Amino acid sequence: MTELELRNNSKHIFRHFTKLVFVILFMLTSQAQAKEWTIKMLNYAGNESMVFEPAVIQAEVGDTVVFIPEHSGHYAQSFITPASTKRWQTQMDKRTTVKLATEGIHIYYCPPHLMMGMVGMIQVGRATNLDKVEKKLPSLKAKSHLKPQRVDYLLENIRK
Repeated sequence: MTELELRNNSKHIFRHFTKLVFVILFMLTSQAQAKEWTIKMLNYAGNESMVFEPAVIQAEVGDTVVFIPEHSGHYAQSFITPASTKRWQTQMDKRTTVKLATEGIHIYYCPPHLMMGMVGMIQVGRATNLDKVEKKLPSLKAKSHLKPQRVDYLLENIRK
C-alpha cells in the first residue's frame, strides 16, 4: 500500500469509529434519561380511600411505570390509550411494569374499585388523543358513583 492509500484508509476507519462512538453515546444518553415512575395501589392514603398514588403522572416517551399493589385486591386496567398503543391490564396483586412508547394520554382504573373513583392518568408528552379522552371520559365518570370528582381531576391536569 502506498502512503496515500494508508492515509485514506486511516481517515475512513476514523470516520466510522467516530460515528460508532456517537451512536453508542446517544443510546446511553437516551437510556439514562428515561425515568421509572411508581404508582402505588392503595386502600387508604391520607383521608382518601381506594386511590392510585400518584393519580396523575406527566411522563415522556421511553419512561416506564411500575404499578405496585401496596394493599390486596387491586389491579389497573387501561380505559383509554394513545392511538397506536394496545390497551393493557396488570394482574391482581402483582407488581407490573408498563413501557410508555407513544405520546398521548393513558386513562386507567381499578375494576374492583371503579365505583369508588379509583382512577388515574399518565400523560406521555403531548395530549395527542385529547379528543378521544374528552369523548370517553364521561362514561367513566358515570361509573365512579362515589367519587366522580376524581375523573374531573384527571381532566383538569391534562397539559394541552
